[in-house]
Amino acid sequence: MIQKVNVNDRRFRLAAGAGSDAVHKDPEYSYAHTQLTDEKGNTGSGLAFTVGTGNELVCAASKFYAAELQGRDIEELMASFGHTFQQLSNEQQFRWLGPHKGIVHLGLASVTNACYDLWAKHSGLPLWKLLISLSPTQIVNTLDLSYLEDVLTREEAIAMLEVQRASINDRMGILTTGYPGYDTSVGWFNYDDEKVRYNCQRAIDAGFTAMKLKVGSTDPQRDIRRANIVREVAGDNAKVMLDANQQWTLPQAISICHGLKDMQPYWIEEPTHPDDVLAHQTLAKEIAPLKLALGEHVPNRIVFKNYLQTGCASFIQADAVRVGGVSEFITISLLCKKFGVPVVPHVGDMGQLHQHLVLFNHIAMGHEALFLEHIPHLQSHFVHPVQIKNGVYVTPQEPGSSCDLI
Repeated sequence: MIQKVNVNDRRFRLAAGAGSDAVHKDPEYSYAHTQLTDEKGNTGSGLAFTVGTGNELVCAASKFYAAELQGRDIEELMASFGHTFQQLSNEQQFRWLGPHKGIVHLGLASVTNACYDLWAKHSGLPLWKLLISLSPTQIVNTLDLSYLEDVLTREEAIAMLEVQRASINDRMGILTTGYPGYDTSVGWFNYDDEKVRYNCQRAIDAGFTAMKLKVGSTDPQRDIRRANIVREVAGDNAKVMLDANQQWTLPQAISICHGLKDMQPYWIEEPTHPDDVLAHQTLAKEIAPLKLALGEHVPNRIVFKNYLQTGCASFIQADAVRVGGVSEFITISLLCKKFGVPVVPHVGDMGQLHQHLVLFNHIAMGHEALFLEHIPHLQSHFVHPVQIKNGVYVTPQEPGSSCDLI
């Protein structure tokens, strides 16, 4: 039974230039950190990610949702968590502040993630292991599929998971080999050219075969120059992704993406406003065969559904500490499986929680084990920080979702 709830406003300053992009030039990586403690002393930790100012507002929303769960038994709660998620996300007054987006949805994400962490700790299992042990019906019972019925029914979701169970053992090898990572820290926006060059070589030496550069400069030639530096150092066989963090208008995006084609980016990420589904559809057609990746600022499963329906996104970057938590992340992953689009999460949690979720996606859902973003800046603040060896995530073994903060 959940006996105690606590929400903390945790903020962490970064080294000069780290974390910067074309829009967020001076971030302070921050978490609304929810803790749910049961009668046995197990404490579930849940995170929602912000970049500083306003984190206290997300904490206030988390406190509201967490108070609704006090006195609930965690096993009973998770047996039908989809119903609870739907109730909380549609709470009549908080819903007005969204619906299903912004501060209130981030607050719900923090609490939802704490529930999954407590559930795994109560079971004595790492979250990935708990999730793959559940039956398809048990998984779907944790999800809210409302507003998706036109493309994904409850019965279809269960059937999709049942089909994958037949070959689940074929994908267990990922637990031994580890999940591939890619390095986002080579090319933060405020880094100068020489630091980008140095970081690229360091990433290659550390075993990474994929890396990402921040673009979106006032002068497009700066983006083109820096992108070619990364390609030169990384070589033709490496995957190099470019991330504009929503900086461009549609006409700018069309023009600049054409200018970046020669260095053969693996994807262009968040090229324009995340709410403008049709702009992304137009852009995808204009710059083909270049591919688009998006999702860091897509707030909920309904907007993801629309992106998938237009066919403009080649990679979906849902983030469990930015959408409504693990429950909505799994829902989005099921949608992506239905539409045949890979899930490559954005990792506002620094990969702590997502290392569990991508294992579940691959093993239980049959998603391709492409790679998972790696950002090392907050490693020292976690009780069990992610482990990366030769560019690969080492499978976590501790009970829970690896989200306990020191």
